[in-house]
Amino acid sequence: MSAKAGRDIVASLDGLDKLLAHRLRLALCVLLARFESMSFSRLKAVTGETDGNLGANLRRLEDAQYVRVKKMHVDRKPVSWYTLAPRGRKTLRRHLDALTDVIGIVDD
Repeated sequence: MSAKAGRDIVASLDGLDKLLAHRLRLALCVLLARFESMSFSRLKAVTGETDGNLGANLRRLEDAQYVRVKKMHVDRKPVSWYTLAPRGRKTLRRHLDALTDVIGIVDD
C-alpha cells in the first residue's frame, strides 16, 4: 500500500461520526432521514429494540442535537414524535460519504 493510499484511508475515516458508529443510532438517523417523522412506538417496532435501549439511544441523539422530539397526547395517551434535525442530517450525510469513500478505497 502506498503512503498516499494510507493517507486517503485515514482522511476518509476522519469523516466518520463517533456517535453514528453505533448501529442503532445510525439506523435511527437513516430512518428519520427517509421519513419526515416517526413515533417512538413505530421506531421500536421497526428496530425491535427495547424501550430502554431505544430511549437511551434517542436521548444521545437528542443531546447531540441530531434529532428533535415533540411530545403530545393522542386520545389521552402520550406520544413522542422524532424528526432528524438539520445538524443530524448534515452529520449523517458526512458520515455516509465517509463510509462510501472507505468502501471505494477497499474496492480499488
